[in-house]
Amino acid sequence: MDHRRWGLGDVALGLALGQAFAIVATVVALGIGGWEPDGIPLWAGALLQVPLWAGWLVAVALAGRKGDGVVPDFRVTARWPDLPVGLAIGVAVQVVVVPLLYLPVLRLLDLTSDDLSAPARELSEKAQGTGGWILLAFLVVVGAPLAEELFYRGLMLQALRKRGLPDWAACVTSGVVFALMHFQALQFLGLFVLGTVLAAMVVRTDRLGPAVTAHAAFNAATVVILYLGSR
Repeated sequence: MDHRRWGLGDVALGLALGQAFAIVATVVALGIGGWEPDGIPLWAGALLQVPLWAGWLVAVALAGRKGDGVVPDFRVTARWPDLPVGLAIGVAVQVVVVPLLYLPVLRLLDLTSDDLSAPARELSEKAQGTGGWILLAFLVVVGAPLAEELFYRGLMLQALRKRGLPDWAACVTSGVVFALMHFQALQFLGLFVLGTVLAAMVVRTDRLGPAVTAHAAFNAATVVILYLGSR
């Protein structure tokens, strides 16, 4: 019998805590700042990601206490080869795989690539000056990959595998939840593919290092594209 007592209940706790913390923090910020929901400045939006990530990481930390610890249970390790491999896969998924997948989708829905990139462009438009772009890059290239990989490909993926799902089913399921929790309908397919690829990397290597690097590279490619387009 597996002595580790963490599982899908801890995943549900993390999802609930993350949303609860984010909602409370947003309500407080809107009240203090006097902003409209779509008028929150970039620096405030960046800070409002922290409560969401905190909810996930609290669940990861609590789950780790029920087993052998966060590092061994959720594969929080890395090796030097993870860097070039992750960079290559992350960029390839962003600039090759996702655009190819969306060619028939956009044509079917009579949409354009501008519609697909709208959420990212709206965020980048709030980046004012060098400081704004540095903050945006830190948010999406450092903060998001670390928090999301620890929760989705750390706790969630391992909880699904522990529950007895085949590796392929655990990867697909975690990819679906990862995509759904971004609450972006048009971007669902791309996020699902990214999440599933990242999960497969963790299953293949038995460590989070490649997934964190690939996720960071995927997001970094977006930032670079948006920055060049804003010049």
